[in-house]
Amino acid sequence: MKSMNLPNKLTLLRVCLIPVIIILAMIPALKAITLFSGVTLSDLLVLVVFVIASFTDFLDGYIARKYNLVTDFGKFMDPLADKLLVFSAFIILMEMGRIPGWIVMVIIAREFLVMGIRVLAAGNQVVIAASMLGKLKTNSQMLVVIVLLLNNYPFSLIAGLNYGEGQNIVGTVLLYLAAILTLVSGIDYFIKNKDVILKTK
Repeated sequence: MKSMNLPNKLTLLRVCLIPVIIILAMIPALKAITLFSGVTLSDLLVLVVFVIASFTDFLDGYIARKYNLVTDFGKFMDPLADKLLVFSAFIILMEMGRIPGWIVMVIIAREFLVMGIRVLAAGNQVVIAASMLGKLKTNSQMLVVIVLLLNNYPFSLIAGLNYGEGQNIVGTVLLYLAAILTLVSGIDYFIKNKDVILKTK
């Protein structure tokens, strides 16, 4: 049996870092320490682990393409790992009150529908790789997570960018942009793979 290649190991590492993020977000002692601009020690540690996990997404794809190490496992698990990582971060941010629940639901619903199509495709021996629009969607979501974990810092320090309670123009614009890309990429995914759905018995 062949050993797992490096890109796939990086994908699994990303999955393994998700429980670490959740645990760091739940420790009361870390949440009680405020460092700057409303950013807690918990926020900062979650951010560090999230950035490391996000970097593995870039790294595994780069290595797989450069050294021709693309596998069916990687095509399936890489986008799934991305989804799980973003899900956990968005749910944490929703618990913090930094993101509306309906946006989290839109994102999760889209991803479950897409995963459903992937399962149908797998049943027909078809592996659907992540599209460029899907990658753009994922990157926008990851950027939103980073900005909101920093509580919109340093944009929160700029006069005129804050409005309402805990609201910031930059964070809000990025959040809605990510939501729009999520919907558009989902529609694009359905259109491109409609034959997989129609051919399913």
